[in-house]
Amino acid sequence: MLSIFDQGAFAPCPSPFNLAAHVLRHASDLADKPALEVIGSHGCESWSYSLLEAAVRGTGTGLLDSGLRPGDILLMRLGNTVDFPIAYLGAIAAGLVPVPTSAELTEGETAKMIEDLDAAAVLRDPEVACAPHSRQILLPALQQMRGLPACSYDLGDPERMAYAVYTSGTSGSPRAVAHAHRAIWARQMMIRDWYDLTPDDRLLHAGAFNWTFTLGTGLMDPWAMGATALIPEPGTDPGDLPGLLRQHQASIFAAAPGVYRKLLKGSASLDLPDLRHGLCAGEKLSAHLHANWRQRSQTELYEAYGMSECSTFISSSPNHPARGEALGQPQPGRRVAILGPDGPVEQGTEGTIAIAESDPGLMLGYLNAAEETAARMQGGWFLTGDQGSMTPDGQISYLGRADDMMNAGGFRVSPIEVETRLSAHPGITQVGVTAVEVKTDSFIIVAFYTGPKEVNTEELQDFASAHLARYKQPRAYVHLDSLPTGANGKLLRRALPAYFKG
Repeated sequence: MLSIFDQGAFAPCPSPFNLAAHVLRHASDLADKPALEVIGSHGCESWSYSLLEAAVRGTGTGLLDSGLRPGDILLMRLGNTVDFPIAYLGAIAAGLVPVPTSAELTEGETAKMIEDLDAAAVLRDPEVACAPHSRQILLPALQQMRGLPACSYDLGDPERMAYAVYTSGTSGSPRAVAHAHRAIWARQMMIRDWYDLTPDDRLLHAGAFNWTFTLGTGLMDPWAMGATALIPEPGTDPGDLPGLLRQHQASIFAAAPGVYRKLLKGSASLDLPDLRHGLCAGEKLSAHLHANWRQRSQTELYEAYGMSECSTFISSSPNHPARGEALGQPQPGRRVAILGPDGPVEQGTEGTIAIAESDPGLMLGYLNAAEETAARMQGGWFLTGDQGSMTPDGQISYLGRADDMMNAGGFRVSPIEVETRLSAHPGITQVGVTAVEVKTDSFIIVAFYTGPKEVNTEELQDFASAHLARYKQPRAYVHLDSLPTGANGKLLRRALPAYFKG
């Protein structure tokens, strides 16, 4: 039998359609219910559904009044505050196309994005680094827009572009992944077969407002269900999360594996009486971490697999738990295969995880990169670049990357991008970058380099911080006489960890 698992077709997205209107579809019925609570040591900042929708649609009015028009692309350079999702949904409500980005990006990194996107404007907190742009709408102006009359939702073809997110390209150049308004409609496939989410749930997401994992799982999906989203205030220590989960009666907890790892550093059991289960995505969940969470919290942890191009489409859930170390199985409405050079491989055989090009959650494509888009779409499938295998009942195991892409706290990082930046340092002749496991389940990015002499580590760190976002920066540097290469002289990145002494 071939490795193809077809979960049937999902209901088509209605037309006309608007992503933000779908997210806030329950606002009128749940006007006084808390949609968002920002929680922490400073108390609780609560936003009802009516206040949230008014702020979103007022922002949409303000953006249009500023002269922007539907279809215009907006680069978002805002911090980890509630201003981020309000501006994001406000832009989409008005038919504009926001591009959320990490606040950690440097000015140089944003310059290339502004050029690539041909951005009509930048939505910016002055405290967040950004390259110059002739039209910047600053945070105080955005906040004032919330009191304006509500804009009408810009309804239209669900296939039109709603937003774009950046991901590391295998070539080393970050790519803008364009998504249609229908992407939010497709996320309903996760509701039962990953989240098991109900309107009564209080979902606490440990990520920052301006991380796409938080925007989707932590905010938009709970709001689309009429649930309450809980977000820790900026700077919250992971050690404080158990107390916040208890105090605010969170029923579902979502975080990347690294957060669970930090939360479990102590030895005490976790007293979480209201928690039904945890959700995990962003990087592979190890069996060790999974078992530790189950033992300490007395709740289950459900993993999901996806990427910037298609969010999550394979998952485990209370209804369909994973077996052994498998990720889970394709969600209802998905068509997933394991492919080899000649198409789907036999069940139990390793190949590339792929999802059907017809999936409603799949990207429109990479902006300004038609060749790279075409390279990922082959024979009716989108190739993820990840290796896996499939059992007869559709359980899928993750077997690693087919390329050298790294994972840094849930962000995929291209080693080529980091190497390109570091190679500009005058003391570096050649450089190779890879992720190294420094202790069980804990990886760091390490740069191995050659040069006339060893360069002071602090100097290299300062150089990296000036050219790369924090999550892309190596945490260690190793000077070598030469880098390992193959017979053709090509760098062997997978041989580099053996040179790391800790």
